[in-house]
Amino acid sequence: MVDYQQRLKAMNITQSMSRKGNCHDNAPIESFFNLLKRECLNRYQINTLSDLRKLVNGYVDWFNNVRISRNKNGLTPVEYREQTMIA
Repeated sequence: MVDYQQRLKAMNITQSMSRKGNCHDNAPIESFFNLLKRECLNRYQINTLSDLRKLVNGYVDWFNNVRISRNKNGLTPVEYREQTMIA
């Protein structure tokens, strides 16, 4: 959409899109949003945008700093990233 592209350009935002039908580019964020919905959003009644912001911010902090992951050898994402940066 031309209007959308112009607005991004005006805000100095670089648009990033993969080729049509290349679903693997979106897999990590789609997985995260699935977890966000299952582990957080579907468990609460959200009445205001402020409530939603608090829930999402709290979940992102928990996800990055507390929630361990088997595919990261039992580390949190922050711990895993720090470990790989040291090595």
